[in-house]
Amino acid sequence: MPRYFIEVAYKGTRYSGFQVQQNALTIQSEVEKALHTRFRQPFALTGSSRTDAGVHALQNYFHFDSDLTLLPGQVYNLNAILPSDIVVKRIVPVADDAHSRFHATAREYRYYLYQAKNPFLNDRAYYYPYHMQLDVLNEAAAVLKEYQDFTSFSKRNTQVKTFNCTLLVSEWVQEGECLVYHVKGNRFLRGMVRGLVGTMLRVGRGYINIAGLRAAVEAKDCSRADFSAPAHGLFLKAVHYPFLPDAV
Repeated sequence: MPRYFIEVAYKGTRYSGFQVQQNALTIQSEVEKALHTRFRQPFALTGSSRTDAGVHALQNYFHFDSDLTLLPGQVYNLNAILPSDIVVKRIVPVADDAHSRFHATAREYRYYLYQAKNPFLNDRAYYYPYHMQLDVLNEAAAVLKEYQDFTSFSKRNTQVKTFNCTLLVSEWVQEGECLVYHVKGNRFLRGMVRGLVGTMLRVGRGYINIAGLRAAVEAKDCSRADFSAPAHGLFLKAVHYPFLPDAV
């Protein structure tokens, strides 16, 4: 049966996460409902990754199998059915064994915070009105690239075989009014990006120094990380596959 990837973007404010959950509104449940409405048959989607409640995405993927011939123009029809905070960007035929989760080679996240009150950013960035030095934050971000075991930055009861991740990019940049953490890695753990951000902000405010950050990483204990950075500042920027041209 032919396999397709479906690329979506969404504002996660109203949702309990990306993948379907019992008795909860999720991105997957809304996309499956739209597909069922348009084509009058059930669809079983497999997601590329999980995002927590309230997290946004500029690019994420599902895959599904279908005997239907899905044409580019049907993207318009699906978007007419979907709520305004979810959009289907494209539907792409792929190899029958392509997997949206296991074949992803890298994922990119952006975490946005702003330091001067702005009502137009309050649900898409973290209001953090404290002075921080960009060079200190970037020193902390660079230190993280030296490590692979991120046990300290995974929330409790995470069911994974390994806590090892490789960070390909880890940096802070100024984008207009926002201070943005850009991180790209081969994989991420549950709550990891928010834990990295929260802990680096403690460095930026002088609560811990670089040696303290290293100690937190090396402790392999999630009580040493700060997971207080809220979900609404986090965006999944992109998911990369070797067989799929990037659209973002």
